[in-house]
Amino acid sequence: MRAEKRIGFVPTMGFLHEGHLSLVRMARMMSDLTVVSIFVNPIQFGPKEDYLRYPRDIERDSTLLERGGADILFLPAEREMYPEGYATYVQVRGLEDLLCGKTRKGHFLGVATVVLKLFNIVRPHIAVFGEKDYQQLKVIERMVRDLHLDVEIVPHPIVREPDGLAMSSRNTYLSEEERRRAPSIFRSLEVARALFLDGERRARAIKEKVEAFLKDADVQVEYVSVCHPDTLQELDRIEGSAVVLVACWIGRTRLIDNIFLREDGSPCGE
Repeated sequence: MRAEKRIGFVPTMGFLHEGHLSLVRMARMMSDLTVVSIFVNPIQFGPKEDYLRYPRDIERDSTLLERGGADILFLPAEREMYPEGYATYVQVRGLEDLLCGKTRKGHFLGVATVVLKLFNIVRPHIAVFGEKDYQQLKVIERMVRDLHLDVEIVPHPIVREPDGLAMSSRNTYLSEEERRRAPSIFRSLEVARALFLDGERRARAIKEKVEAFLKDADVQVEYVSVCHPDTLQELDRIEGSAVVLVACWIGRTRLIDNIFLREDGSPCGE
């Protein structure tokens, strides 16, 4: 089948929203056959994370995908993906222990492992990943490059709610009051972009302004980082372009977001 049709693939953990469906639409435009997987991957969750309470609704997701034009829904069972005695994992050194990897030990090992397994099963020509999970995107791109995998990774810009909040399945955890505070995450990134366009190139100055904005909005900051767009190494001074990444907590919900800083002011990363 792979030789006859161009296969587009969108791996997800389900509880789909418009952000996921936009990835499906891109995959459809670039391929003849669109495959979407739903698998809540247990090995990318830490012992105190939300694996058991992660939202699941396969019937709803199936309906959305049918309406969205997906051709195949792949629903592997945990025992199929990780049979008894499973002992092989994929480590992407240099990217997995930065940013989210500092507090989510083993997370990106779990991500790289399951994505490689899914690639081997589905054998897509292209795979579409959202830029909201920017570190994940960079990990997958590096894995594909380093292991000479025959798949093209296609990034898709962040899809946002009308008030700027990046779409995420975890947004459903937010209470009404917490949801009202959540758009401050994107507004803090807009502060970073405004400073950059006004000529600020000191990464520390931009970082401090973003942190201050979030704290004033009663958002608990896990990290704010001004990084090189490819290596994710923290910058002292921005030369050309950068990406600002944030991870923060609103109540018990951990949310991430990012924005690109480019000389031409293009709104990438949204």
